[in-house]
Amino acid sequence: MYNPWRGLRGLPVEIWVISAVTLVNRMGAMALPFLVLYLHRHLGFDAGLAGSALTVFGIGSLISAPVAGYLVDRIGAIRVMEGALLAAGIFLIVLPLTDNLVFVFGLIAFWAFFSEAVRPAGLVALTEDLPPDQRKAAIALNRLAINVGMSIGPAVGGFLAMVSFPTIFVVDGLSSLTAGLLLFIMARRTGLYARQIDHARGERAPGSPHASATVLKDHRMLAFLAAMFLLGLIFMQHEASMPLHLVEHLGFQESFYGFLFVINTALIILLEIPLNLAMASWPHARSLTLGTLLIGTGFGAMALASTPWAIVGTVVIWTFGEMILFPSAANYVADISTPARRGQYMGAYTMAFGLALTIGPWLGTEILAEHGPTVLWSGAFVCGIVATLIAAYSARMAPVQAAPRDITPAAP
Repeated sequence: MYNPWRGLRGLPVEIWVISAVTLVNRMGAMALPFLVLYLHRHLGFDAGLAGSALTVFGIGSLISAPVAGYLVDRIGAIRVMEGALLAAGIFLIVLPLTDNLVFVFGLIAFWAFFSEAVRPAGLVALTEDLPPDQRKAAIALNRLAINVGMSIGPAVGGFLAMVSFPTIFVVDGLSSLTAGLLLFIMARRTGLYARQIDHARGERAPGSPHASATVLKDHRMLAFLAAMFLLGLIFMQHEASMPLHLVEHLGFQESFYGFLFVINTALIILLEIPLNLAMASWPHARSLTLGTLLIGTGFGAMALASTPWAIVGTVVIWTFGEMILFPSAANYVADISTPARRGQYMGAYTMAFGLALTIGPWLGTEILAEHGPTVLWSGAFVCGIVATLIAAYSARMAPVQAAPRDITPAAP
């Protein structure tokens, strides 16, 4: 019998460890969706002031990406992940212990810094010493863990909010601490920690051909970052202007917006891994172009969609783009980076999305309020076309370098 998931059997044991750690962490990730409500309803902060906490979180994540990338290249991805998970858990548990504005915002900034440091470190850990034909599957597996976890965390958080808002932060913090301890134990049992340290030392050794590469000197990477920033501006609208458009302009209930997330998550859980296994041998230009184009087209089609099934169709389109693009994008960054600077490259990649997260929601809602949905979604489509062209240009600028193939077999 044909099994579309059979390609996962060849993944090294460390990929399963990292994905398991991600699942544990994301199953408790519930504090951020309820942060504004906590500050406004529980602590009594003004609504505008409570909303600005998300800006503080965004700034913390922007600072985190390049710092985490640098540390990954110096001490290894596993060490950074361990430290970031443990530190984020501590700051989350401490946050409900104060109602002082300065302390609260300071703790949010530190929480953002450490929690977002997990992203570039995790991407390096997933792609380091893994051949290109397995990277998409590894990243898709990790994204499956993220989506399964995120389908649980906020739902549990909603019930906890009715009982005790501070408990949300404690549970989130405990899940982060548990994930960090799990990684600490499993990385040493599988030998992953020692291999990463030896690899990092070798790549940073004097005379290494990889030691001098930087993102700022790589025009191919800079073009790709520009494409991902533009794409991020569009993609962030699913949590910003899209719900406003559906409820205020088209008259749908809030429950319909929630139903769209169920469709998005279900498609990712069921199809993303088989889809990326089938596309494992695709060239970068094809997968990046198709993924970016589908996201731009899906959001752009909102300008024409007004019925429930038409809206569902747009979500299906950009969800397929999401499933194709994000594993392909991380794989591309891993290919064009040198091993000694992969953390720097992944940090820059996550920083592009962090910047889009900081600007995109504000920009989208402003355009919707001032110029209406037609201008917003038509602009999203044009932005998607530009991002597609830049991504295709980046992928065709020069051949990518081969990745090392020193793979340790999975444990029996």
